[in-house]
Amino acid sequence: MKLIKAIVRPDVVDKVKDALANLYVSGITVTEVRGHGRQRGQTAIYRGQEYAVTLLPKIEIDAVVADDVVDEVVRTIIDTARTGEIGDGRVFVLPVEETYRVRTRDLLRD
Repeated sequence: MKLIKAIVRPDVVDKVKDALANLYVSGITVTEVRGHGRQRGQTAIYRGQEYAVTLLPKIEIDAVVADDVVDEVVRTIIDTARTGEIGDGRVFVLPVEETYRVRTRDLLRD
């Protein structure tokens, strides 16, 4: 199993969520996060004063999936979230050694 962590723009979250549902990805976690990469923030104006916004709002989508669907899930996230502009986000793939169901304490397999 793999943990897929995708950091995407807030305006594409619903499209990504729907695309993952079409792939039968059964569980996801969505978290509001802030950060920057190459984008390095923006300049904003508040009450006539200009200031730098260095941490931009993003959404992190986490999903644990079976090894045999990782490539398809990653491709779907990228194709759905991509606008071609700086700040589209990142996708990370991490190994998952074990996962447990809290209610029953069962060790879960793929």
